[in-house]
Amino acid sequence: MGDEKQVIIFALDDSDHSFYALEWTLEQLIIPTGSVFKLLIIHARTSPSGIIGLAGPGASDVLDAVEADLKRTATQVMEKAKDLCSQKGVKDVEFDVQDGDARNVACDAVDRHHASLLVLGSHGYGSFKRAVLGSVSDYCSHHANCSVMIVKKPKCTKLHTAAN
Repeated sequence: MGDEKQVIIFALDDSDHSFYALEWTLEQLIIPTGSVFKLLIIHARTSPSGIIGLAGPGASDVLDAVEADLKRTATQVMEKAKDLCSQKGVKDVEFDVQDGDARNVACDAVDRHHASLLVLGSHGYGSFKRAVLGSVSDYCSHHANCSVMIVKKPKCTKLHTAAN
């Protein structure tokens, strides 16, 4: 294990908050040349049946359309992440899309890759929305087998995400 780099897993979704957190991570934690970390960017792709509870005639057509849209979104998210890494000069990075709930995908990736750190962006939900929707970062902070860093997007920021 002497020369092996420590693994940082970044859990990415398609939100501006997530891309802000990725940019922050690339600028603050990852040194383009000679970094002590290997970065793995993961994206959880929800299953179509997890989004819609549909049965009856035409349900398979709707599921196929949703599946295609989820695949397209995952591809766009990862391409945007690759572009951002390239802009920042970060080369020691891998990208992985996994099917499943983001909470489980992130925690499973930590275990599978023996990660030292899991980084996520915060959506900044209030307590009501967090209670209704659940919080991936809250779940991971309690269940991941490594340190968890939650990067919050400030109300006023100097960083410019790849979307701008």
